[in-house]
Amino acid sequence: MKRNIVKDIQFLSRKSTLANKNDSALITDLKDTLTAHSDECIGLAANMIGALKQVIIVDTGDGQLVMINPEIKRRSGKYETQESCLSLLGSRGTIRYNEIEVKYQNEDFKTERRTFTGITAQAIQHECDHLKGIII
Repeated sequence: MKRNIVKDIQFLSRKSTLANKNDSALITDLKDTLTAHSDECIGLAANMIGALKQVIIVDTGDGQLVMINPEIKRRSGKYETQESCLSLLGSRGTIRYNEIEVKYQNEDFKTERRTFTGITAQAIQHECDHLKGIII
């Protein structure tokens, strides 16, 4: 089910808790909500749709990738950029890394570890910040 985008900064500033198998409906809602906003964003974090759980979704260009309890393990290629967010008006400057390695659980709760680059890496970093209550 498509959910509304949360714009409450106080809520978005809270840290998310670990997700588990009971959060499968949340994953479906993230997919539906990202699809509904595909013309304006490529990623969402669960808190952006009202759930303080560590789940993100990113459109990699090859489809939607769900990451449960993601942890960025390695970063390289630091750069400055401007980002916008569905939860905020306008854009803001931030620091990102061109290449990241992420450990996460897939939709079957199997642990994976993958390397991402470019805009996909940037989107994952943005969404992982959301899980920590960090807002650009």
